[in-house]
Amino acid sequence: MPEKKRILLAVTGASGMPYAATLARTLGEMPDIELHMIISNAARKVIALEGGAEPMESYAHSVHDQDNIGAPPASGSWLHHGMVVCPCSMASLAAIASGLGSNLIHRAADVTLKERRPLILVPRETPLSRIHLENMLRADSAGAIIVPACPGFYNGPQSIQDMVDHLCSRVIDQLRLPHTLSTRWEG
Repeated sequence: MPEKKRILLAVTGASGMPYAATLARTLGEMPDIELHMIISNAARKVIALEGGAEPMESYAHSVHDQDNIGAPPASGSWLHHGMVVCPCSMASLAAIASGLGSNLIHRAADVTLKERRPLILVPRETPLSRIHLENMLRADSAGAIIVPACPGFYNGPQSIQDMVDHLCSRVIDQLRLPHTLSTRWEG
């Protein structure tokens, strides 16, 4: 494995760019993390529509083009410590659950699963159809971890950023990385 823990963050075209931006900033500022990113073309459109998303790429060691199927994350021999897809669109969820490698995000997720590395999917959609739920179940059965973008309130959030931080802390927990992004439940 590389000296630093290599993490891959993929951003797809669902609403929820504050989650992606917070993950990019938090992971990118960790001194022992080498952050790689893939930002889909659809995600770039959503970033423009939602506005206010910080330039996530500035936190990454490397940004890979979604159409570059020959980029390092497409190979199982490219070692990493986990992949997060946040936000995860229902189209990407369906592709990942079906093992389709139509772009680098989907191929990297497929490789992550086959290599038995952590794959965390953060779907952001409501309501959920039966197809969405079945795709989540298929992804879970293949080894993915599903962390729906559902804010918690037991930590007494005072702002939207507090709710974003709480969800992102749950994602980072799944990568088994230490952080101080949000308070923990103490009973």
